[in-house]
Amino acid sequence: MNYRHAYHAGNFADVVKHAVMAQILQRLLAKPAPLLVLDAFAGIGLYNLAGVEAQKTGEAARGIQRIWPPPPASGALGQGLAPYLEVVRALNPRGPLALYPGSPELALRMLRPQDRLALVELHPDDCAQLRRNYARDPRVEVHQRDGFEALPALLPPKERRGLVLVDPPYEQPDEAARLVKSLGRAYRRWPTGVYALWYPIKERGPAEALLEAMRAVIPRRLLVAELTVFAQEQAFRLNGCGLALVNPPWQLDQALGELLARLQPLLAQEGGGHRVEWLVGEGTPDHEP
Repeated sequence: MNYRHAYHAGNFADVVKHAVMAQILQRLLAKPAPLLVLDAFAGIGLYNLAGVEAQKTGEAARGIQRIWPPPPASGALGQGLAPYLEVVRALNPRGPLALYPGSPELALRMLRPQDRLALVELHPDDCAQLRRNYARDPRVEVHQRDGFEALPALLPPKERRGLVLVDPPYEQPDEAARLVKSLGRAYRRWPTGVYALWYPIKERGPAEALLEAMRAVIPRRLLVAELTVFAQEQAFRLNGCGLALVNPPWQLDQALGELLARLQPLLAQEGGGHRVEWLVGEGTPDHEP
């Protein structure tokens, strides 16, 4: 209940998460059928990088500000970043970076009139701000409830297509276990959905344990994409982050390999690297999302 994403908006982990999310949405939106985006830990949706919280940590300086403004040459950062940066540019049309899109804002600006956005936020103040931010958009519904509990409760969607984003703060010792339990329940209810599960990398051991636990509940099509910004892992800092992707769209693995290869040297602080790897074989999907 104490976590407030406003202190971390636009950091390198946000850049990775949102660039990957935009790539997934771009592929899902290529088909005309409506879809749902469910954001289980939504925050407030839109962040002021000049605000007290963001200025207190200065994390955006090591994240979005490393790639903003984009080079004037078209495609200099690669096409993989284009969907994400187009949303950032729309929020900052005059150039200087003032506003940063959280996952809800990013999704909403990419979605079409026939699509739907379900936002879940437990923190009472953040949930109230979330409602104010999106009260006028009929595509948006806001739920004040626990994100892990909401996952199976709100699935499967009536649209039968969509993306579920799960990015808890991992402040409590049981959050990784709760995530895996909720993922397993959600997957059983909606095995054809696309899931993006963000996780921090401080020390390799806990991150690998989380991925192994996910493998136990996801029988097929589980892809991992990671980026680290330090060569040496230390428990007291965020050394990198990853996304475990269930049922990723076709050829997303290739696109993310190219995307992270371009991003990593721009976001690196002391070395680091990236990987895109299938944890559970891709195989042939029963249903293309």
